[in-house]
Amino acid sequence: MKMEKFEDKLVTILNYGALNLALGIGYKHRIFDVMEDLNRPMTIPDLAGKSGLDERYLREWLGIVVTGGIIELSADSSGEDHYFLPPSHAGVLTRKAGSNNLGVYTQEIPLLTLSALQGVEQGFITGEGVPFSAYPDFQAFMSELADAKHEQTLIQNFLPSVDGGKLISRLEKGIRVCDLGCGQGVALNLMARAFPRSEFMGMDNHGEAIQRARSSAQDLSNVNYRVLDAARLKEDQEFRHQFEYITAFDAIHDQSHPLQALESIRHMLSPGGLFSMVDIKAGSRHRDNLDHPMGPFLYTVSLMHCMPVGLNDRGRGLGMMWGKEKALALLARAGFDRVEVLDIPNDGFNLHFLCRG
Repeated sequence: MKMEKFEDKLVTILNYGALNLALGIGYKHRIFDVMEDLNRPMTIPDLAGKSGLDERYLREWLGIVVTGGIIELSADSSGEDHYFLPPSHAGVLTRKAGSNNLGVYTQEIPLLTLSALQGVEQGFITGEGVPFSAYPDFQAFMSELADAKHEQTLIQNFLPSVDGGKLISRLEKGIRVCDLGCGQGVALNLMARAFPRSEFMGMDNHGEAIQRARSSAQDLSNVNYRVLDAARLKEDQEFRHQFEYITAFDAIHDQSHPLQALESIRHMLSPGGLFSMVDIKAGSRHRDNLDHPMGPFLYTVSLMHCMPVGLNDRGRGLGMMWGKEKALALLARAGFDRVEVLDIPNDGFNLHFLCRG
């Protein structure tokens, strides 16, 4: 009996794995967006014309999403097939869904497979990491995803929630702020435009990202970007107590040397300053995540990207699912003895570790 049940589950896994791939293709080519905008049953030639995509490829793709229950199939009086995306499906699948958009995540596993499958498979034998340079398409995708999220929530929701709203008044008066792992600088530039009296510095060890950040901040006089490895700054007197507020958005778990990075942040934070570490909402043990609604997905992203990237330079390889308990232990080792673990408004997947200097 158990074997029959597991066989059923395995069939479901195979079907859902195929659906993830098809959904990612459909999302990339904006097929769902076209169907949502038209909001009516469509023939294949009609959909091809409206989307600008090849009719034969669409026909095969529709076979996947129809049998998978994503798109509804009907026929007119002549027997011609029509395809319809129900509004309830569009509400979590298209770009218009905003913060409810889960469709965007269907691109992650295909991108990671293209980027790193061979390197990860080899890592099972050698224990070595996969270089950051192996992930250009995935990094571009994740930057786009993070940028969209920051634009929707950073100024409106996240910053007003920090320290009971007191941070906003400090930013308005003028303080020094650092974003560690700033990437292309979207979060920092948003803050710089919102709070012109404050000064902002972005740090990242990825030179190309910093170049793009600088280009996007040419109209800002209160922003500075530096190519720096956070793990190497804890003895640098230039940065001692330099910042009243430091942020790290989903950046610490990717560090090869996360303890040293946190020690550097402690070194850079001024007395009375605040450090916001935003990272994944999970437990540190497998048993703590058995009921996590996206546990297999997040562990897969970690296996294919976060952990192998963190293993480079003889790194620790924390992985995305390092969890609250390990995070608190590492923060304590770095010298943060006053840490609040907070939920984030409109974000069910991350925690806010608010640390006081």
